[in-house]
Amino acid sequence: MLCDAPQRTRRAAVTHPLDRLTRDEIAHNRRILDEHGLIGPATRFPLVMLVEPAKAAVLAHRPGDPWDRRVGTVLLDRATGEVRDVLVSLTDGKVLDARVVDVRAEGQPPIMGEEFALVEKILWAAPEWCAAMARRGLTEPSRIRISALSAGVFDIPGEEGRRLVRCLSFLQLGDDDNVWAHPVDGIVAYVDLITGEVVELIDDGDFAVPLAAQDFHLPQVERVSQKPIRITQPEGPSFSVDGNVVTWEKWQFRIGFDQVEGLTLHQIGFADGGRVRPIVYRASVAEMVVPYGDPSPVRFWQNYFDAGEYSLGKDTNALTLGCDCLGEIHYFDAVIADDDGHPRHLPNAICMHEEDYGLLWKHTDMYNGSSSVRRQRRLVISFFITVGNYDYGFYWYLYLDGTIELECKATGVVFASAHPGGDYPWASEIAPGVGAPYHQHLFSARLDMAIDGAGNAVDEVDAVRVPVSAANPYGNAFTRKATRLRTESDGARMADGTVGRTWHISNPAVLNAVGRPVGYTLHPEGQPTLLADPSSSIARRAAFTTRHLWVTAQDDTQRYPAGRFVNQNPGLTGIDTWVKADREIDGTDIVVWHTFGLTHFPRPEDWPIMPVDRTGFTLKPSGFFDRNPALDTPAPQAHPAPGGSCCAG
Repeated sequence: MLCDAPQRTRRAAVTHPLDRLTRDEIAHNRRILDEHGLIGPATRFPLVMLVEPAKAAVLAHRPGDPWDRRVGTVLLDRATGEVRDVLVSLTDGKVLDARVVDVRAEGQPPIMGEEFALVEKILWAAPEWCAAMARRGLTEPSRIRISALSAGVFDIPGEEGRRLVRCLSFLQLGDDDNVWAHPVDGIVAYVDLITGEVVELIDDGDFAVPLAAQDFHLPQVERVSQKPIRITQPEGPSFSVDGNVVTWEKWQFRIGFDQVEGLTLHQIGFADGGRVRPIVYRASVAEMVVPYGDPSPVRFWQNYFDAGEYSLGKDTNALTLGCDCLGEIHYFDAVIADDDGHPRHLPNAICMHEEDYGLLWKHTDMYNGSSSVRRQRRLVISFFITVGNYDYGFYWYLYLDGTIELECKATGVVFASAHPGGDYPWASEIAPGVGAPYHQHLFSARLDMAIDGAGNAVDEVDAVRVPVSAANPYGNAFTRKATRLRTESDGARMADGTVGRTWHISNPAVLNAVGRPVGYTLHPEGQPTLLADPSSSIARRAAFTTRHLWVTAQDDTQRYPAGRFVNQNPGLTGIDTWVKADREIDGTDIVVWHTFGLTHFPRPEDWPIMPVDRTGFTLKPSGFFDRNPALDTPAPQAHPAPGGSCCAG
């Protein structure tokens, strides 16, 4: 198959408890809710999610076994603000449970797409807002675009129980203009999305609106030096796809997708010794937060949870061959529910391909005269989202040697402000008069581990410098120290690059050929965690960002590290509250949560569009295999000699 004819998964009937929701199932869910009188003219659907059966039930499932297919739906009444949490059995066509959510204590559902347009209509018609804009010489409200941003929780009187957004403004000079280049600074509006009120308008002074065009998206004078690069696989790809199940080389896993996390990977295993050995039961980016560091009256509240507050899966791009993905591509479409509960098709939501990744190994031996080389290859499973001004790519990599890697790519347009000039301590001046506040991009990977089974443990491993002694007379010795994490209170850890800290995840009940527990090692980047003060609102609400590692006892209900309802949640339901139970994590069914990310002090080179920045982590087999699992990798073909092997050894 040629690279201009990508493969696409055709959705088959649901045959497994982890199969993604189909169009018919989403439509069926809505019919059941309607039949039970739960849908009115003002009802919206912020969340419609597959309720995955318990881990133990999924692992016990065999082909042909029946199971109860369930969907969780959160309903918002736009007229009253009431929120209901509803559980439906698609199998039986019944509503199993329905409760009213206490939005003061639990938080609000995510912000919906329709609410961005709603906010513009509210502000364009608000006399006090229009007057503030007119004082700035801006008299055409429809040319002022509104960024509806999550409100957070700051104990501001009168905000309790309201469904709020805080709104910053940008001037749009023309229909094809890049609005992010023209911030209307010094003013913020707090808007109630249910009542349509401007609850508060903070006007902290006038700033000149930067008017220079920054239209990177329009045709440019392009360089002509690049010659084409074409990647072809004339015999097709090495992977196979059966519904949601992917097999590539010795890897096998399931594809999942939902509106909060986007891409999820399930039951990741590696064929070894005549069976597929489990490694990770479920892997996802369960949350990501972007906290800003400008304490000014119009920006102190800027903190965005892109999963919990905006449903990052809803913002998935349709990927394009040759632009987003290059080579022999297999696309997975996705289906989610729209704001009215109807099926919404996401074409080309997930891109999968394999790519050459340089050398796997190489050695020329001086004694036996052999020369051996093999090339590394990896499978790439990715998706891309756009949340307002920023774009993020999530790339899971599987390697021939058993390595698993996650790379997150940040690009798009930095959130601009007016820059007051001088040595302003909270933002970079990235263009004349244009500022970009300092901020972080912090991700939480949820890794439900299953290394050769559910009884796993974690050791913190540090490199140790050994002083000169009788045992080390020349001072050259160094070693390592492993510390077992036994309960959840032990499992909240910080990375430390000075000692090369890693976390070894093992199965104490399964030994390898040298008598050690089989395992994988998590290698962190060890970049800064949350930089906000520990007493701050964001530190409470995003407590997961205060540690690089959390290890918790497996609990199917504990899916998101900042809680299920993140929007306007005061921080009472996150991972820091779960670990107070101090459950056993030594040799039990565990979940490893890894915080990683970027601290961004924007540069002029990040403007007007930011080159991709990268962050992530690696899981490497450490005693999981008895020897290099890629020894049977075929030798590469020599060029230009046709058919000749290259240094086969």
